[in-house]
Amino acid sequence: MRIAYDNRADALYIQFKEGKVNRTREVREGLLIDMDGEGRLYGIEILGVSERMDVNNLGRISLELPIGKPASS
Repeated sequence: MRIAYDNRADALYIQFKEGKVNRTREVREGLLIDMDGEGRLYGIEILGVSERMDVNNLGRISLELPIGKPASS
């Protein structure tokens, strides 16, 4: 995963995988999702980020993700 902020465009992009974007869809104003050729999520772009959050906190993103295979039922 790669996260990039362009302060000139005031846009944040979260890229989940490598490859090629096939289609972009605006899900709400200023929030776009990119999909690959198979309809899977490729990335998310947020426009007007400074209006939505404090951009000074962008360097302090914290994620807690489980590692490993999910338990089978």
